[in-house]
Amino acid sequence: MNFNELNLSQALLRAVGELGYTEMTEIQQESIPLLLEGRDVVGRSNTGTGKTAAFGIPAVESITEADRKSAVVLILCPTRELAMQANEEIRKFAKYKEGVKTSAVYGGASMEKQIHELKRGANIVIGTPGRVMDHIRRRTLKLDSIRTVILDEADEMLNMGFREDIETILADIPEDRQTVLFSATMPKEIMAITEKYQRDPVHIKIKSAQRTVELIEQFYFEVAMGRKTDALKLLLTAYKPSSAMVFCNTKAMVDQLTDELVKSGFRAAGLHGDMKQIQRTQVMNSFKGKAAEILVATDVAARGIDVSGVDAVFNYDLPQDNEYYIHRIGRTGRAGRTGTAYTLISGRRQLYDLRAIEKYIHAEIREMPLPEKSDIIAMKKESMIKEISEAQAGHNAYDILDRLAARGIDYREAAARVIEKQLRAETEALPDLENARPLRKGRNSGAKTARIVINIGRNRRIAPNFILGALVDATGMTGKDFGKIDIYDEHTTVEVPEAECDYIIESSDSMKINGNKVEVKLYKGSPYAERGRSRRPDGKPVFDRKKAAYGNRKKSEIYSDYIPNRKNVLKKDIEVI
Repeated sequence: MNFNELNLSQALLRAVGELGYTEMTEIQQESIPLLLEGRDVVGRSNTGTGKTAAFGIPAVESITEADRKSAVVLILCPTRELAMQANEEIRKFAKYKEGVKTSAVYGGASMEKQIHELKRGANIVIGTPGRVMDHIRRRTLKLDSIRTVILDEADEMLNMGFREDIETILADIPEDRQTVLFSATMPKEIMAITEKYQRDPVHIKIKSAQRTVELIEQFYFEVAMGRKTDALKLLLTAYKPSSAMVFCNTKAMVDQLTDELVKSGFRAAGLHGDMKQIQRTQVMNSFKGKAAEILVATDVAARGIDVSGVDAVFNYDLPQDNEYYIHRIGRTGRAGRTGTAYTLISGRRQLYDLRAIEKYIHAEIREMPLPEKSDIIAMKKESMIKEISEAQAGHNAYDILDRLAARGIDYREAAARVIEKQLRAETEALPDLENARPLRKGRNSGAKTARIVINIGRNRRIAPNFILGALVDATGMTGKDFGKIDIYDEHTTVEVPEAECDYIIESSDSMKINGNKVEVKLYKGSPYAERGRSRRPDGKPVFDRKKAAYGNRKKSEIYSDYIPNRKNVLKKDIEVI
């Protein structure tokens, strides 16, 4: 079923058409007509199946002239990345529809900017539960006009401890609203929310297709920030595919990367949506005819083209949708042939996104080190040895050698000069690129863990889901990256990946929990008394129970095991002999 078969406004159809959307995915085909009718929906579908368009298009279509000054659609997402992504997509859908204003509200971003957007009349609000609750408490977001609420990745929000926040938000929204819920799984908690807050919902379940792409080997390379172009040049030179596609996320990047590759001697051509049809045809003909070895393209431009015999696919940028990854690497390995897909990543966040793709496709994407310039030169030497050993020498070549010998240059010297010139021509432009340092791994990867301490505890009525939600909101990490949470009277400790400590502490600089500004530090000792310290993590003086109980006896004479979550309780006193 195509989008133009839906009863959508011309403004929306124009925007959808420009994005290259023609045929709907299964979740879109099943849910959009129901959402346009105002029905409550429970959609069970994996990430990357087009859910954002499934709820975003009806949300945009529902906005009327009367909605210019109040929020009428609220979309809850588990992480700030998803909120940002959903906001960007919905803005694209609303490109030609007047009166639609969106605002993304999430932790770790300027509160003042978000308040300004809400006050100027955002009618579609996309946010994380923690920050949405914060705006509700500040009265900068009012729920009395909300007529549609959408829970995206509902199971993930529950896993992150947002159930209390979600139920609080739903309870404050008028009962005659439309409630939409999308989730990859349907645990009991989801069903409980469905029964309590939805009215006669329609259940949609999309069967997960087999996503393992057989015959395609998949690898990724860690690249230092800003060095992806140099890394791509090394890979293209090292593996020398006879035909390759390179995918970028933006038209500007396609143009820039194509220019860089051409300047470096690669036969490359770019393809994107801003090109006229005659240009697109010329580019495709040159690629199919092998005049261009490398096609640099965006996902939308590459959609629908049929190219056989592609040796390798390179993901210069990670795809914005998991489904795009399937389409990209599917360009190679066709008709029973083997193929290879390479992905370049920079930074911790891209590694998390790659792991999500790996989980989605049910296949391993293996890490490989980038080849060094010296490795490529060694490979070129081997290649030249093979070419020369297999070549046939003709009369003209011997004639040239005889004439050189007459000038005092023997055949070894002549051959060395020719080989050196060719080797230099093929390798001198190669960049020197150090391998990126290994990216930090999460708690669940078996990496070492440490603890952070937050100066807020149960005396402020703090619960574990408050802590976890705030950390996820502030850092962009997942709930699974954090470990045990211990809440004491005046502070809380959280188990985190040791390699992530600095990042977490830095990201939490302006973090608020339940409306309270908090301070996050590295936790180095017992909850109350660190060795050599005279103050607790919350800044108050340490109460030394040992001195109070035993006067001036030496520490070496006494061993005490303190129970940290009970006030001033000495578990056992043992004489050390």
